[in-house]
This record gives sequence, C-alpha cells and structure tokens, in this order.
Amino acid sequence: MTKKESEIKYISRPVGTVYERLADLRNLQILKDKIDDPQVQAMMASQVPADKIEQVRSVLEKMEFTADSVGVDSPLGHVTLNIVEREEPKLLKFGADGAPIPLNLWIQMLPTDEQNCKLKVTVGAEVNLFMKAMVGKPLQQAADGLAQVLAVIPY
Repeated sequence: MTKKESEIKYISRPVGTVYERLADLRNLQILKDKIDDPQVQAMMASQVPADKIEQVRSVLEKMEFTADSVGVDSPLGHVTLNIVEREEPKLLKFGADGAPIPLNLWIQMLPTDEQNCKLKVTVGAEVNLFMKAMVGKPLQQAADGLAQVLAVIPY
C-alpha cells in the first residue's frame, strides 16, 4: 500500500470537540452551506493557497453528506468515503466506494493540551509499482488539501 501523510495541522479546539464534529459527517454540511459567507471566505483565504481556493470551492459545492459518508464527484466519477472505524477521540478511518483503485483515508487527532489539538490526514492506495509513481503526487495533494480544509472549519 502506498501511503501519503499530510503535514500536521494545529487546531485551537479540544480534541473531543474536533472529533465530535468530524465523527458525524453531516456536521461538515456547514462548509457547503456557508461557502459564500465572507467570514468563511476570509478564513479559507488565510489557510488555502490563492491558486487552490476556486478548486476547493468547486469540490465543496458538489459534496453530499450523511452521518457516515461523504460523496464527491471527481474526474474519475462519483466517489463515496464511508467511515469504517471510529476510535474516540483520536481516529476516523474511511474506505472508498467508486474509486478506480482501493483507497483508504485516516484522520488522526491528538491533544496538544486541554484546549488545543493537532490533526494529520493519511491517504493510502493499493497500487502496483508502476502506478505508485503516477498516483504519488495526487495522493499527497489529497492528504494536504483535506488537512488544510479540516484545519479551518469552524468547530
């Protein structure tokens, strides 16, 4: 399995609060609902590179949320990420349906103190040696991009 990890992101909220928000994916609907809010746009602009903001916006507008899954239209078709494991308050594991290759995602959270935590996203894919070189950069971009978004959402 090829794995790519995001850089660690720091969040000014207790780890339990962050876990609760992410463990029920319907809570992320706020991203879609408030995409035009100037305050949300300012927060995104401070955290997301300027050349990526429109791409993030486009992806968010197409997302569908349930308690245990998030669906998104990608260049490769409709992909659904389903929560397959929860380990409160530190881990959410996802599996992908509709992806052209077997794909997994982990969101790890650890407290840094009582009021703050850190978060890391890992994306893993089952690919052969030839495909490894082709998917490495997109997997890294996916891990980094998701971590960036998760670092700026309101908790």
